[in-house]
Amino acid sequence: MKVAYRHISSPEDASFVIKEFCQPRFTNTFHFHHGHELILMVKSSGKVYAGNKVINFSAGEIYMFGPGLVHCFCNDNMPAGADEEVAHAIIVQFTEDFLGKDFFDKLELRKIKELMQLSERGIQFRKIPPVLSTMFFQFQANQQMKNLIILLQLLDGLSQQNSEDVMLLTDDPRKIHYKDVDSKKLESIFKYVLENYHTHVDSKSAASLACMNEAAFCRYFKRRTSKTFSQFVNETRISHATKLLIGTDHGIAEICYACGFDNISYFNRQFKIYQGKSPREYRKALVESNAGAPSYRPTVD
Repeated sequence: MKVAYRHISSPEDASFVIKEFCQPRFTNTFHFHHGHELILMVKSSGKVYAGNKVINFSAGEIYMFGPGLVHCFCNDNMPAGADEEVAHAIIVQFTEDFLGKDFFDKLELRKIKELMQLSERGIQFRKIPPVLSTMFFQFQANQQMKNLIILLQLLDGLSQQNSEDVMLLTDDPRKIHYKDVDSKKLESIFKYVLENYHTHVDSKSAASLACMNEAAFCRYFKRRTSKTFSQFVNETRISHATKLLIGTDHGIAEICYACGFDNISYFNRQFKIYQGKSPREYRKALVESNAGAPSYRPTVD
C-alpha cells in the first residue's frame, strides 16, 4: 500500500471527473488526492484505511475523502480460485474550487461547504436513502451540465443526513504525519497487519519489515499515526469482529479467536474500548436496529 499522490485529471475543460471501477479486487495503493473524492461502494466488502483508522466497508455505503487524507480500500481474503468480479465502485472527484473560489460561501450552499470541510477527516455515510445512491448511476458521458446538477443535488442530500448515519473516520488529520519517505515502510507494515491480524502479529516482526529495531519502530509508528502499533492491530481485529458479529451466528469465543485474540476477557475489554459496549451488547443492538431494514439493491436503467 504505497503512499501515492494522485492528480485529478479533468478531460477537456470539465470541472470534475466521474469514474467507474470494476475489477475482481481493489488494487489501489495507499494514496491521497489534492481534491475531494466521493465514492459509492456498489459491490464489495473488506477494510478501508483512512488516515490512521481502519473500519469495515460493504456495498451500499458512500465515502467522502478531503484533500490530503491518505486512504485505501482492501478486500478481505477471498477463497482460493475465486474469480468473480467483486469490486465495483462509482467515483466522483473534484477540487475545492471547482465552481469558483467563493461559490460555496453563499448562504444556500454553506451546508455543502461544511460537508466538504468535514471530509478532511474522511466520512462514511450509512443507511443512505436510495435516492442518493441512485444519483451515482444517473451520471452520463458527455452530459456535463446534467452531471453538474446531479453532483450538487448529491452533495446537498449528503449534507443533510442525520448525524447517527454519518461516521467520521479519523480524529484531527493534522495529527497524522505521512511523508513520501514513509511510503515503503508503511506499505509493508499495513500489509503485514492486514494479512496476519487473524493469527499472530507482533511489533518485532513489523519492525524488521521497516528495517528498524523494535524500540525505534514503536516510536516511529506512534509519531506517524498518533497511536501505538498494538492499538492499530487491536483496531483492525475489532473491526473484523464487528463484521463477524453482524454477518455470522458464530459464538463470542469463536469470534474472539478468529480475529487473532487469545484471551476472551482481553477481547471483551478491547471491544468495549473501541465500540462502547460488549460484543454481546453490540450484536443485540445491531440486530434490533437492522430488523426489517431493506437490503441494498442498486437499480440501473
